[in-house]
Amino acid sequence: MAELNYDIAIVGGGPAGMTLALALVQSMRGLRVALLDRRDFAVPRDQRASALAAGVRRVFETLGVWRAVEAEAQPIRRMKITYSGQGDISRPLFLSFAGEVAPGEAFAHMVPNTALAAALLKALEGQVDLLASVEVMAFTADATRGRLALRDGRTVVSPLVVAADGAMSALRTMAGIDTILHDYRQSGIVTTITHELPHEGTAYEHFRPAGPFASLPLPGNRSSLVWTEGRETAERHKALPLDAAAALIEEVMGASLGKVTLDEKLQVFPLSLRLARSFVAPRLALIGDAAHVVHPIAGQGLNLGLKDVAALTETLIDALRLGLDHGAPDILEKYQRWRRLDTALMAMVTDSMNRLFSNDIAPVRAVRDLGLGVVDRLPPVKDFLISRAAGIDAAGPRLLRGLPV
Repeated sequence: MAELNYDIAIVGGGPAGMTLALALVQSMRGLRVALLDRRDFAVPRDQRASALAAGVRRVFETLGVWRAVEAEAQPIRRMKITYSGQGDISRPLFLSFAGEVAPGEAFAHMVPNTALAAALLKALEGQVDLLASVEVMAFTADATRGRLALRDGRTVVSPLVVAADGAMSALRTMAGIDTILHDYRQSGIVTTITHELPHEGTAYEHFRPAGPFASLPLPGNRSSLVWTEGRETAERHKALPLDAAAALIEEVMGASLGKVTLDEKLQVFPLSLRLARSFVAPRLALIGDAAHVVHPIAGQGLNLGLKDVAALTETLIDALRLGLDHGAPDILEKYQRWRRLDTALMAMVTDSMNRLFSNDIAPVRAVRDLGLGVVDRLPPVKDFLISRAAGIDAAGPRLLRGLPV
């Protein structure tokens, strides 16, 4: 059967895989890139939205994609953090963020997944080989090449293979990379709501003993919800009729946005922390959920994956321009060093936040509330936290600073 040769082969056609393919071909002319996926390349039927930090927005702006999604994006202009214990009536405001990371630049935007996928697919047309509806049966590597054996008998050969195939990455398993796994015994409930009152670009994060309830603004009087509950409770909520689910959401939100109606049924997915013990293997690099899955409490999952894209793109293009073997162990190790610390820190922060807030223990609650109150009164600390959440780092990858590679 046919042997297909590429400079780089990427397995996984989600946002991270598509963005990496686009960044690579835009950074070096003539680069032969293949993007493989088990499904057809099409805009998903998905009403969910993702929070894109300012640094990640700069990546899409540099790649020429942002203009195509900007009209459907909603800037997050402020964030309000509240908390209530079991049976509490009051919802005190403990922490608020507002402002911009630069004049006219919000610290984050909410972008519909459909808009982002459509823009990336259009930008990739004619730039990379899209190998759709293919299944990778085996991955092997030797001193110079990685090989992907496909179910249809073809083989894809490349000096570097990139695994962007999700949290249950088959490539990661084939390469023998173990993961650190912690099951939170929680589920995330996701849906999109329409509400009576305008959100005015405000994101709300309401912490409850079962976990956080986040309302993230979308264009118009609509918001995306990411709601953490225990597994059994989440399954019960999922089974509710739309009007009953809307009434429950109104109750949890405290009527901050008025009457709520649901655009779609509740979706539920299990929450866990999963970190690959290595982000690289011979002729293989992991990005996105294949490398790390963190709690959605800070909305950083997709942003972490796109930071991987920025770091890996710069690492590979720098090596290629110097005529080096871009899949060699020293090159891949440079990428791993760049991303491991940031990822580990974010995993630690999200895990600690979830443990700190997902309880109603009085002493813990008192110390936590005091700490949040202190932070809220220290503008320099708040500015630092905003810049970190926005992915702004003067020493970070060029794409995250809005610069071409």
